[in-house]
Amino acid sequence: MIVADPGSSCRRKQALFAVRQALLTTAAAVAVVTLVIGTLFIVDLAGMDPPTSGPIAPSTLIYDRKGRLLYEIMDPHSGKHRPLPLPEIPIRLQQATIATEDATFYSNPGVDLLAILRAIWINVRGGEVLSGGSTITQQVARNLLLSAEQRSQRTLSRKLRESILAYRMSRSLSKDEILRLYLNTVYYGNLSYGVEAASQTYFGKSVGELDLAECAFLAGLPQAPAVYDPLVNPQLASQRQSTVLQLMVKAGYITPAQAQAAADEPLAFAASPFPIRAPHFVMYVWEMLRHQFGEEELSRGGLRVYTTLDLDLQSRATDIARHHLAQLSTPGYGQPAHNVSDAALVAIDPRTGEILAMLGSPDYFDASIDGAVNVSLMPRQPGSAIKPLTYAAAFALDYTPATMLLDIPTAFTTRQGDSYVPVNYDHAYHGPVLLREALGSSLNVVAVRVLQHIGVDQLVSLCNNMGMSTLQDPETHGLALTLGGGEVRLLELTAAYGTLAMRGLKVAPTALLRVERGNGQLWKPGLPPAEQVIPDYVAFWVTDVLADGSARIPAFGEDSALNLTRVAAVKTGTTTDWRDNWTVGYTPQLVVGVWVGNANNSPMVNVSGISGAAPIWNQFMEEALKSQPVEPFLPPPEMVKIEVCAESGMLPGPDCPHRLLEWFLPARAPHLVCDMHRRLQIDKRSGQLATSETPSEYVVEQAQMLLPPEASQWLREHAPPHGAHLAIVDQMASSSPWVVEQPGLRFTSPQPNSVYRIAPHLPVDSQRIQIEVLAVGIPVSAQVSIYFDGQRIGVFDKPPYALMWQLEAGEHTLYGHAVMPSGQTWNSEPLSIAVLQ
Repeated sequence: MIVADPGSSCRRKQALFAVRQALLTTAAAVAVVTLVIGTLFIVDLAGMDPPTSGPIAPSTLIYDRKGRLLYEIMDPHSGKHRPLPLPEIPIRLQQATIATEDATFYSNPGVDLLAILRAIWINVRGGEVLSGGSTITQQVARNLLLSAEQRSQRTLSRKLRESILAYRMSRSLSKDEILRLYLNTVYYGNLSYGVEAASQTYFGKSVGELDLAECAFLAGLPQAPAVYDPLVNPQLASQRQSTVLQLMVKAGYITPAQAQAAADEPLAFAASPFPIRAPHFVMYVWEMLRHQFGEEELSRGGLRVYTTLDLDLQSRATDIARHHLAQLSTPGYGQPAHNVSDAALVAIDPRTGEILAMLGSPDYFDASIDGAVNVSLMPRQPGSAIKPLTYAAAFALDYTPATMLLDIPTAFTTRQGDSYVPVNYDHAYHGPVLLREALGSSLNVVAVRVLQHIGVDQLVSLCNNMGMSTLQDPETHGLALTLGGGEVRLLELTAAYGTLAMRGLKVAPTALLRVERGNGQLWKPGLPPAEQVIPDYVAFWVTDVLADGSARIPAFGEDSALNLTRVAAVKTGTTTDWRDNWTVGYTPQLVVGVWVGNANNSPMVNVSGISGAAPIWNQFMEEALKSQPVEPFLPPPEMVKIEVCAESGMLPGPDCPHRLLEWFLPARAPHLVCDMHRRLQIDKRSGQLATSETPSEYVVEQAQMLLPPEASQWLREHAPPHGAHLAIVDQMASSSPWVVEQPGLRFTSPQPNSVYRIAPHLPVDSQRIQIEVLAVGIPVSAQVSIYFDGQRIGVFDKPPYALMWQLEAGEHTLYGHAVMPSGQTWNSEPLSIAVLQ
């Protein structure tokens, strides 16, 4: 009997595979030789030596919307470009560049053979030959010896031509000469070619004065100057600098301790003065043009670029910001200065998306305030300025400005199972409030309640749909997002408010009107398709609240910087640590966002959105709109005004003391009469509810406001004036939504029969839920205990009676127990939950 060897088949397959690989390798080698030889005959090497002089290419001119010159982009070899001999360039910058761009620079033949083979393989498979991975010599050859058209190609032919030129260059020039050419010609971003121009642009000093940290920073820029721009993306720039330092350690140029010291060194960014107007805006436009037309055409193609900027408005924004910052920085009335040095402003026409003004800082060339940093593009925490988007998401679901929520101390449970207790800006709680007042007065607790209702995912999705790029992953955000816990860009947040001004049509910011190319062609940016990202009635609801001066009186008073001489919708924002404050507002013709703070992220001293950003916003809006007609915010035609109770938001009953008119869609209008205000029988001796034992002569009927039991603690701390009585009630299934509840205990969290599941991919100790019991009508002197599966897990001498419990698989029973010093007791109804593994 013959038994087959199972290994022989495997060995035959391996042999066949080896033969196939050998054939492929041979074919690739033949292809390389053939293509190289062929290319040698077609490459023109006559102009291999880099040109040092010659005719100056026509400049690109950038204008404002009225044709006033903002900046002239010249030939990089005749503009901001000063070649230096290699000895004048710091050795650390040379080392950082070699470690980052071409670690084998001094030993390789000018080309990367593996990269060439990879390009051939990609070409054989029909793919595009991507840039990147080229040696320093190849980059010099590409930038100085190939035409603009050839440089833009991503073909195997271009890659081979570049490689052959690099090889020939390495045979005719020394490595030091090639490195000098690279360091003097490569683009470092922000209009800077060569290391000297880059050093002056970013640090305001000659390249010879740079230290290790600054050298590592510059060396990381050429691969992606726009991505690693510290004036726009400081966090990415810092990460890139750290990468360069680690590459220097790997190459043996520096020690790990030196790398860490350099990474920890704070960098002060500056800019040397040069002829430019609206510099932050020009830099923003520059990067757009580079993306659209390429570096060669931009710097040498003689473009005439007409932008959306209004230089008059830009100048007014600068003057207003400088004046207000000077006021904030001047001590007065016995008060110290506020430690605030920076401001940013963006103005957009919401009807077109055109950027009319972009102020990145009051002085681009002031290194003491990091003036070159464009804060209008930097991610910063918006504080309460993000709240209108939370309410927009809620109005799109089921809430209206007349929805009543409780502004009372509340402990929310985070995704990690922790307890989160937001506090209002005024450190007070206001009980039952309608969402109109809650948004207008920027109440934090209610905003968190609204976000808990709609879910973080809904808010993040809406922000993305409105063009905000910094809030992508809902899993990284919690309920604090509605209070400014995430980071947004001023430009994008201002455009999102523009969407509200446009009745829900998305506003996409644009900076270009047209570009006249050197060949006579006219280029205009394409208009994005009209996109309704929120319903028009939702946009109107939010706008109407933000434009309601009476709704913000409780928080900002009757005469604040939020009031213009015309109707405008506006919202402020202040971070809890005083690092950022905002004011963003709009009319139908103009939306303006203002940020005030410090670009280096140091905290201000007692500067809020109303005192920091709002005065700048107010003055700029008045100046920009003074020649324009007053336009109202018009509701959608189907909306109607209906009178509601000012405290419950329901149709007013006979005992409702205050009423107001609110806008509604007919389908979303209230249909129940207010049962929050009712006439009850009161024992006039105690002011409490009368009982069957109260003598009839002491029973009086009075109109009372009834609140749910969650408000019991708030009621105890806010005794009503003039002896008025507020009864505590519970919302239960009955013919009336409100019924009086007897004293006792009940759970507010978790809900009866809740089912939880332990997530296998999360740490077990982070999976917790909040357990809270409410004592209704029970004196605060009672001791309250929480029992879990018969075991007492918490005992409390005062409210809130709450704790966090780590999930355990199984079916569980909870109950609460209260006991008075006198011995009187109360027990809650048992509550059951299940936890699945």
